[in-house]
Amino acid sequence: MKAAELRDKTPDQLREALVTLKKEAFNLRFQAATNQLENTARQRTVRREVARVNTILNQKAAEAAAN
Repeated sequence: MKAAELRDKTPDQLREALVTLKKEAFNLRFQAATNQLENTARQRTVRREVARVNTILNQKAAEAAAN
């Protein structure tokens, strides 16, 4: 997901996306530990998407606090 797409979403939608991404990250770590992971680059992508969602959530929270 791109940051522009995330900025259009509501905080509730972002939290749902965050939960989904964290579950995926957990599953990828589990697959890596059991040598079943096929696409190792996906771990990095998911980790960055989690950070991106957290950043947008923090920006929205700061914006709401400022108003």
